[in-house]
Amino acid sequence: MARRPTIADLARKAGVSVATVDRVLNGRHRVREETARRVYEAASEIGYHAAALIHQRITADLPRMDFGFVLQKETQPFYQAMARALEEAVAARRDIQGRAHIAFVRNQTPAEVCEAMRALAGRCDAIAATSLDHHLVTQTVEALRAEGTPVFSLLSDFAQGVRESYVGLNNMKVGRTAAWFIARTAPRPGKVAIFVGSHRWHGHELRETGFRSFFREYAPQFEILETLVNLETRQVTYEATLSLLSRHPDLAGFYVAGGGMEGAITALRETAAQAPRPSVVVNELTADSTLALQEGLLIAALSTRPSAMARALISLMIGAAKSGPADPPGQLFLPMAIHVAESL
Repeated sequence: MARRPTIADLARKAGVSVATVDRVLNGRHRVREETARRVYEAASEIGYHAAALIHQRITADLPRMDFGFVLQKETQPFYQAMARALEEAVAARRDIQGRAHIAFVRNQTPAEVCEAMRALAGRCDAIAATSLDHHLVTQTVEALRAEGTPVFSLLSDFAQGVRESYVGLNNMKVGRTAAWFIARTAPRPGKVAIFVGSHRWHGHELRETGFRSFFREYAPQFEILETLVNLETRQVTYEATLSLLSRHPDLAGFYVAGGGMEGAITALRETAAQAPRPSVVVNELTADSTLALQEGLLIAALSTRPSAMARALISLMIGAAKSGPADPPGQLFLPMAIHVAESL
């Protein structure tokens, strides 16, 4: 049986005296926050039995804050990664006792998003959501703001002028970058297509605008087809991709501006023997897009950095909860990550 770590083991691991550890444990005299934190981290690392008590001691005077997050489709790897990043960002804060409350919506309807936000508002100091831009959502954000609960738009903007701030990528630039990749790598000039989840996704609309504007300005030899709506589902994207490939033998490339890329990847894999291959760009780096890049099915994946985004968002949410709403509301653009086969 392994020996139970002692207070002397903890002191040695933390690089402090036994007396200092005793003060942290019993709260007899104040200990510098940095020192107390080091003792706690050492206790967690060696499995010291009173690690939870130490954590309680060092956080007792910190303000308690609850943060609510409304995310889309729990089954999608990207949103799973985003949820983990948000929980970790809240847990990592040293200036608060924070808790993350995450709600997933299944159908992406404005009513479902509004219901989820209202359910979180009663127990959260601030809320962030990924949502369609819709008047019902705007009305709910207005009501929550009036009640003192700031709401942040995450990844795709909504309720402009009412929400506290937008946190995400500059989606116009994302769309132009996708177009740049296709124009530079397509086997020949031809037709290009773009998939969006819905015309109500503000971020997807901006990506489409950027995508089209680049081709108009720099690559007019390409013909842009009508925008395809895939509802961010694998099956719809799979069937639409097969249809594109069969109806347009001169298809030069396409861009999946939101979710559902797994369906496109499956269709490309099934038709890999056809030549020449179209240049395809997707959003977000997941296990599926990583493999597809390595197989040569994709040209690039343009992605957010969930951890960096989560840290920035939590800082803004804490500020809003402490200081009240900003006037005017703001926005925070974070840099996109660009992945190609050779960068993996």
